[in-house]
Amino acid sequence: MQQLLNPRYSLVIPVYRNAESIDALLAAVRHLQEQLDHRLETLFVIDGSPDDCHWQLQTKLPASGLRAKLILLSRNFGAFSAIREGLLHARGDFAAVMAADLQEPPELVLEFFRRLDSDEGDIAFGVREARHDPWLSRLMANTFWRIYRRFVQRDVPVGGVDVFAVNRQFLDRVTAFGEANGSLLGLLFWMGGRRIFVPYMRRERAHGKSAWSFRKKLTYLLDSVFAFTDAPIRLLLACGMAGLGLSVALGITVLVARLIGLAMVPGYAGTMLAVLFFGGLNALGLGLVGNYAWRAYENTKHRPLSIPMLIEEFGAPNQSDTPREKTEP
Repeated sequence: MQQLLNPRYSLVIPVYRNAESIDALLAAVRHLQEQLDHRLETLFVIDGSPDDCHWQLQTKLPASGLRAKLILLSRNFGAFSAIREGLLHARGDFAAVMAADLQEPPELVLEFFRRLDSDEGDIAFGVREARHDPWLSRLMANTFWRIYRRFVQRDVPVGGVDVFAVNRQFLDRVTAFGEANGSLLGLLFWMGGRRIFVPYMRRERAHGKSAWSFRKKLTYLLDSVFAFTDAPIRLLLACGMAGLGLSVALGITVLVARLIGLAMVPGYAGTMLAVLFFGGLNALGLGLVGNYAWRAYENTKHRPLSIPMLIEEFGAPNQSDTPREKTEP
């Protein structure tokens, strides 16, 4: 009974627009639970999904044989906020994250737990060696991670990271961070620790369409850039210094030309180019500084990063077939 009361492993699965893969997902999680000697708890976090993901899980979990918790968020807060909400409720000594679309092989979770359990490291990352995605998706993903490695964190693997697992010490530390508009993966790499990299091949998507749109990728990149590097400010400083040097050189040139009689009438084109250049540079500077100021202001509000409306438990000890429900304020 003690083993049931205190699961050793926790698995967090954010769910958004995954209605078509729910049956396959439950089967995969059931297999993982069996492989882990029923010492696994699974936390499904519904991130404001507009389809019937919540209804399907609510209906199918009681008969699934899984020890699970179903968390319904009040709206779509984003994948990383959903993952963090799940990690806050995790009770295991180790916690892993798995995608609901099953493009990452579930066997990765077993490898994560095996290596963390043997104390090989504090954090385990799944590293993509190849992906069965359309060529345009592969091109965009490769470009995204190249930019991420170049300007944000060089420690991130070339193929990027989507899934990971942590031990209890690092789990408690990462969930203690409450900064808004940040990056959970960025925080994990920023924290350091002993890292484990497990290679895998990304599977072809079997159901539905990915919700990881270009807009979300761009937002994630900007969040990571402004949260973990001062590269935009340094770039702006470099542009300002280069512009200042150019203006001084042009000023000296105009003055010399004026003194020796080569330039009697000021040039309209040169004046307009200088005004447009420095006007654009000022707008860029205001935008960059404004982004940092807005993100700092967002963190002063201390708003919750996600709001759970309903939490239901399934398969807990001494529990009937009817799930226990409670509403979070």
